[in-house]
Amino acid sequence: MHVGMATIFQNTGRQLTDREVYLNELALADMAEPLGFESIWSVEHHFTDYTMCPDVVQFLSYMAGRTKDVRLGSMVVVLPWHDPMRVAEQVSMLDQLSGGRMILGLGRGAGKVEFDGFRLDMGESRERFVEYAEALLNGLEAGLMEHNGKFYRQPPAAIRPAPFKSFRGRTYAAAVSPESSRIMAKLGVGLLIIPQKPWREVEKELAEYNRLYREINGTDAPQPISAGWTFVDESPERAREMALKYIGGYYRTVLAHYQFAGEHIKNTKGYEYYAKMNEKLHSYGEEKAIEFFAELQVYGTPDQVYEKIMAIHRQTKNSGYVGVFSYAGMAHEEAVRNMQLFAKTVMPELKKFDAGAAIDRAGMLPDHRYAHAAE
Repeated sequence: MHVGMATIFQNTGRQLTDREVYLNELALADMAEPLGFESIWSVEHHFTDYTMCPDVVQFLSYMAGRTKDVRLGSMVVVLPWHDPMRVAEQVSMLDQLSGGRMILGLGRGAGKVEFDGFRLDMGESRERFVEYAEALLNGLEAGLMEHNGKFYRQPPAAIRPAPFKSFRGRTYAAAVSPESSRIMAKLGVGLLIIPQKPWREVEKELAEYNRLYREINGTDAPQPISAGWTFVDESPERAREMALKYIGGYYRTVLAHYQFAGEHIKNTKGYEYYAKMNEKLHSYGEEKAIEFFAELQVYGTPDQVYEKIMAIHRQTKNSGYVGVFSYAGMAHEEAVRNMQLFAKTVMPELKKFDAGAAIDRAGMLPDHRYAHAAE
């Protein structure tokens, strides 16, 4: 199984300066390759303490210069907030700088504060995402961006530096709702699983995604990548105590940032699934929702953590696991210990397990595409 790590740059409670958070998170990222992690990931968010990584590709470009072999993953680039032409240039440049190590993760966003900050109608996000993703993926294959749609119109323009390696076979998308899973099948991209719902629901939606993908694309779907908020300790009691404190604390920041309990979510086009989450929050209460989220994640002793990740594989057939080891104001020393213990005790066993295909199955692009892009 492929094993990666993610840094998310949270400043929960503003206990530290933003600079101190960055120094700590960058130190964790620097530890990844020496410890044996096979990929480094980060996220994209704006305007709040929730996560302070407004440009995930810029962060990955920085890490490209500090590493040799690890893959570099976006979890995710939120397409509706960007000009697809610029995204194409940025990811192509990162791929050139890193020697083709990028894993492209895409999403459409769900934070009202971010859509408002960018002066965008959140109710248009699904349509924008589909248009932008089609334009981006086609452009990266051809070396030329060209699109004429409802939201995005791009006259022919070459991507320079031109892509030299296909992004088909190494592009994934976050899909929380069943509708999004169907869209990803049509786009021909893999799924990035961020645990937020019962695993039996995820398993059911994956089966439908796999069926649709095969029907539309004439081939089996790529295996998903699963992320998880991770806490490992030799003591099962301490692991649970800290998981409820920090993983639970992380979900409090999710609820605050995304405003899932807010009235707006009920009437926003394309967020019908989130409206159901809103109803459940009001029905069960915040504390039960927090405990439920924590139980979906990966915590325990090394043996328990390994078994939980293998249980996720049995339900999802994921070929990769990406652990988040620092979140919700966790002390940096605790995050370092958490990550090191995982790397020493859990990761070697995961890497021995044959989980299936590699997370990057992309081939090189033929030279004639460079010429086409330059015309």
